[in-house]
Amino acid sequence: MTQPETDLLPIGGAALASDPRVLEVVRATAARTGVDYTDDRAVSVLLAERRTAAHAAQHRPLAWVAGLTLVAVVCWVFTAMGVPALGPTQAALAGPPLIAAVAALVHVRKGWRRELEHPALAGYREVLGVARAHGLPLAHIPPWLEGRPEAGGGGGKAVLPIPTYPKAETPAVPTPAPSTAPAPHASAPVPHASVPAPVPAPVPPKPAAVAEYERIADTGGWHDEAGCLLIIAGAVGAGWAWSETEPIGYGALALIPLAFIVWLIGRNQGSEKARLRAEATEYVRAVAAAQAAGAQVPELSPQLQKLLHGTYVP
Repeated sequence: MTQPETDLLPIGGAALASDPRVLEVVRATAARTGVDYTDDRAVSVLLAERRTAAHAAQHRPLAWVAGLTLVAVVCWVFTAMGVPALGPTQAALAGPPLIAAVAALVHVRKGWRRELEHPALAGYREVLGVARAHGLPLAHIPPWLEGRPEAGGGGGKAVLPIPTYPKAETPAVPTPAPSTAPAPHASAPVPHASVPAPVPAPVPPKPAAVAEYERIADTGGWHDEAGCLLIIAGAVGAGWAWSETEPIGYGALALIPLAFIVWLIGRNQGSEKARLRAEATEYVRAVAAAQAAGAQVPELSPQLQKLLHGTYVP
C-alpha cells in the first residue's frame, strides 16, 4: 500500500523543550553530535538521510550477489547428492563459494549496522529514551530506526532499541527567573503590556471513522481463501456423487453459491476498510500538522502506526 506522506516525528521539538530536564539532555546531546534535536526540520532531514543510507547499505549489490551465490550453492549440493555420477566429491566443491557468500552477507550486515550506529542517530535514540522516561509520549517509532524489519508489520526484535532509563518521579515545573528591575513606586504605577504565551496548536480529535478503522484493520482477509475452499469442496462432492452414483453427494453443490456469498462479504468489507483507511490517513496527516505547529501529540495506535510506516497489508 502507499504510505501516507507525512513528516510525523516520534516527538516534536516543542514537546522536548516543554520539560527543562529533557531539554538539558537534548542540548548536551546536540553539543556532542552537532544536531539540534529541537529543530523539527533538521531532525526530518537527518532521519531521511540516515534511512536512505541504511537501506543502501542493506541492499547493496554485494548483498544480491551473495544471496544468489548462496541459492546456487544449495541447489548444486542437492543436485550433486541426487545424481550418482556426481556424488559427494562434486558437492564438496560448493564449500569455498558457500564460505565466500556467508562472509559477504556478514560484511553487508556489519555495514548496515554501522549506518544505524551513526552518532547522530544514536544521539536521537538517547533523546527518545530520555523523553519517554520523563513521561513525554512518543507518537511512533519507525521500525528502521531500531533495526527492525519494515515488512510484516514492523515487528521482530530490535537490533538497536530505544534506550530504557528509570522513570522520572514528577514532571519538572519551570521556575521563572527572579526579576532584578526595581519595583515601581506605589503611588505611580507604570502601565505595561502583557505578552501572552504562545498557545500550542490543539491535537485534532480522533473521528469515529478512525476509531472504527482501528477496530477492523486487523480483521478479515480470509474470504478469498474460504471461497476457493468452498468451491473446491463443492466440485469434489459433485464429482464423487457422479462417479459413485450417489445423489446425496450433489448436495455439495450448495457450497458454490455459499462461496460467492463469502466473496461478496469480503468485497464489501474490503471496500469499507479502504474508505476508513482514507479517513485514517487524513487523521495522521492532521496529527503531523499539529505536531509541526507545536502540539504534543499522543502515541498512535498500532493500527495507525502500521499505516504510517507503510506496513499495513489490506
